[in-house]
Amino acid sequence: MTRKTVRIAMNGVTGRMGYRQHLVRSILALREQGGLDLGDGTVLWPEPILVGRREHALREIAERHGLEHVSTDLDAVLADDSVDIYFDSQVTSAREESLTKAIAAGKHVYTEKPTATGLDGALELARLANARGVKHGVVQDKIFLPGLLKLKRLIDGGFFGRILSVRGEFGYWVFEGDWQEAQRPSWNYRAEDGGGIVVDMFPHWEYVLHELFGRVTSVQALATTHIPQRWDEQGKPYDATADDAAYGIFELQGGAIAQINSSWAVRVHRDELVEFQVDGTEGSAVAGPRNCRVQHRSATPKPVWNPDIPATEAFREQWQEVPDNGEFDNGFKAQWELFLKHVHVDAPYHWDLLAGARGVQLAELGLKSSAEGRRIDVPEIAL
Repeated sequence: MTRKTVRIAMNGVTGRMGYRQHLVRSILALREQGGLDLGDGTVLWPEPILVGRREHALREIAERHGLEHVSTDLDAVLADDSVDIYFDSQVTSAREESLTKAIAAGKHVYTEKPTATGLDGALELARLANARGVKHGVVQDKIFLPGLLKLKRLIDGGFFGRILSVRGEFGYWVFEGDWQEAQRPSWNYRAEDGGGIVVDMFPHWEYVLHELFGRVTSVQALATTHIPQRWDEQGKPYDATADDAAYGIFELQGGAIAQINSSWAVRVHRDELVEFQVDGTEGSAVAGPRNCRVQHRSATPKPVWNPDIPATEAFREQWQEVPDNGEFDNGFKAQWELFLKHVHVDAPYHWDLLAGARGVQLAELGLKSSAEGRRIDVPEIAL
């Protein structure tokens, strides 16, 4: 067995997602399992270079995990010919410039989303990457979650018949930061810093809908700011200028309708923080990150509306759990493995910068729909 080192510049690992999911649960997890077996006698050994602005924070993470390489000089890291891949999980407003530099330096790029602050920038990144001949990928983690993998299994098996609708509920209460510390960074609530739930979550909904049910052909959205004042990491009050809730209706190719509510100002009365209910002519399912429950046409109850008497049926108990039928790895790690195989053995991979641009497009049109109070068509994009 031959071990091949792949050096990955990881920019943004001091943030929650970059650290927890990408560094610890993905790259370091691959190292803990002995590397990534490519199936041809080669094992890839990921060697992260931690990149960012705060050297002390980078060094603290490196020491915690026994890593050697940190840098606050992105240009120097990108100029290093031994670096194979550039990964970006910075704040959105900083991402486009850094990705452009990495592509120009000939690095393969893998990035969180949104890939840019606007569709033009997102498409330009895809064009630049294709012209430079580098491999490129965008994190689309939710389709790798166990609950949605089970949902995909049901779709592929024809369980639903003709799919009629998708209803999604996402969100939780993010504390304002005055009497309890907020569990999301303050920039999320400032539009001038690239914040807002539409630009955060609509790219997720685009690829979930696209991959499972069909391309989004129109959007009608209402974005709002329910909590107008919050407190930052230093305990100082600030005006929340970005939307913290969005209510969207999406028409899908093939005729299904999706309705997804996203909110950081909602208290959870669901089994999981995000759930999708899919209704079809032959059956229905409710899927979250981990679980998936179904109700077939033959087992559907026949309720009758009568508000004068208590409910006579326990509706939740009439659904059946979908079995795992396998082991599910961390979704971020699973996609990292696919991207690394794409880079090193040219394995198929279609979650690229063009796919990322579709997410940026949907967020942009969602905000436009909200501002203009109308339904907007979502045209197909191409390079």
